[in-house]
Amino acid sequence: MGHGPQARERLFLQKGTPFLPERLFPGTLAQGRGLKTPHPMSPAQPLGPGVEGSTAEMVDHRPAPKSQAADRAATLLANLLVLGVLAFAWALELRDPEFFYRTVQEDGTVEWVSFWAFFLASGTWALAAWRQRRSTGQLPWFLGGVALFCLFVAMEEISWGQRLLGFQPPAYFLEHNYQQEANLHNVIATDLRMLVFSAVIAGYGIALPLLALAPPVARLLRGLAVVGPPAGLIPIFAVSLVVYEIYPWDFAGEIVELMVGLGFLFAALMRAHEFRDATSPAVRRPATAAVALAGALALGLGLANDALSRRQRSADPAAVEEARLELEALARDVDAHGRDRRVRRAIHCGVHKRLYGLSVASDGAFLADGEFLALVERGLPEQRAEFLIDPWSTAYWLRYKCADAEGRRSLFLYSFGPNRLRDSDEWELGGDDVGVYLVGPPEPAPR
Repeated sequence: MGHGPQARERLFLQKGTPFLPERLFPGTLAQGRGLKTPHPMSPAQPLGPGVEGSTAEMVDHRPAPKSQAADRAATLLANLLVLGVLAFAWALELRDPEFFYRTVQEDGTVEWVSFWAFFLASGTWALAAWRQRRSTGQLPWFLGGVALFCLFVAMEEISWGQRLLGFQPPAYFLEHNYQQEANLHNVIATDLRMLVFSAVIAGYGIALPLLALAPPVARLLRGLAVVGPPAGLIPIFAVSLVVYEIYPWDFAGEIVELMVGLGFLFAALMRAHEFRDATSPAVRRPATAAVALAGALALGLGLANDALSRRQRSADPAAVEEARLELEALARDVDAHGRDRRVRRAIHCGVHKRLYGLSVASDGAFLADGEFLALVERGLPEQRAEFLIDPWSTAYWLRYKCADAEGRRSLFLYSFGPNRLRDSDEWELGGDDVGVYLVGPPEPAPR
């Protein structure tokens, strides 16, 4: 008994045989009937009553060898870029600690590149969520949540523009945020904050892609519309977690934040590319160029922001003089109460803290009945006096640096000045910082 092409096709489908035209010529069956080819990460779609299998299971979406090589190249490039950041930072910290210190400060290069990495990741994850909705019909709740998470981290990184715009945070943040900044993550206890960040790295960047390698779990995640980073990016998150846990040098956490931000960005790019290619699985577009461009863009924008931030903003002479008078009063208060046990316990060699934190640690001993608080009667705003804030809405600082073997000591109080950035180094005032020495300035270090 003979069978025409359509009858043979129905017979193959009913028997569940893998010998389908779609197997040999991916996309032809769906395109010939005007059907939408499902994305590889979409849930299974039934073929119809009484027919076994699903299009998601039966259609071969595996990329051609050239596409697989391109995907591997994009993954390799992403890992090399992020691990290269770690290697460069480590070498810089060993060879030029002072320059490294400047790059990891507030509104410095590392912070701005981290901001742009998370900010770009937020936009890219939003794009991936939109493409997921179009290609699978699912509600992209998970990718939308990841996009919002990246946006939140980006804005927290720059304290929601506090130093950029120069606004004074509400009293709650001045009192409870140990950095006196307009962000939430520094309100949380340090141990808890580090635990949460470690859990995000381990859970999202390592556990989720590892679990997705198991076919039953992968099917469950697809059904729940949960899309994690590609498994090839696990080294980025694994190394970041190790560095964060061992903390091999001061400010290592700043480098880890940058690495994780780039990890989120590159993962978003790769997933957005996969969803874009859903309608043409036989002609996949490699993400290698996008990874390289995104890395360069985050670095370039970060360097530009750092340079712009360091350009002196409006240096109102009246504000500079006001800061100088306030610092001189604070210096006399510290000097007058220097014999107080509470002050000696709080102010010692190696300390570098905001004056408000030192005031709390010493029970306000060096401010009691002092000249600084008396300035309130001469027009100093009460909130600035209470929380030791300068005219540019940033904290007053104290640094006490000692090198007994060289006979060098330096103790000074200072403000970041009009540009709201730290320009001073460990030993002396620099840039447009406004400050007063109690000990020093030191003689140059012997060569």
